[in-house]
Amino acid sequence: MNDLRKVLGQITQLTSNIETNYPELYRSLDENPLTIPTKTHPDVDKAVLQDYLESLKQLLKHHLETHKKNG
Repeated sequence: MNDLRKVLGQITQLTSNIETNYPELYRSLDENPLTIPTKTHPDVDKAVLQDYLESLKQLLKHHLETHKKNG
């Protein structure tokens, strides 16, 4: 259970960072296909949350790399 809370905490911290420092990216999080479940009642466990955390990290990394090239 502590591992699950740790991952949830990391997701919350990263999402807050994106909201505060990258509002243009934050607006697109609701539209991210990775957040849309494909099942009616999806099981949310540590692995699913860890995958989501990694997708957020990659999304931010891509945004920063793209922003550097254009800025």
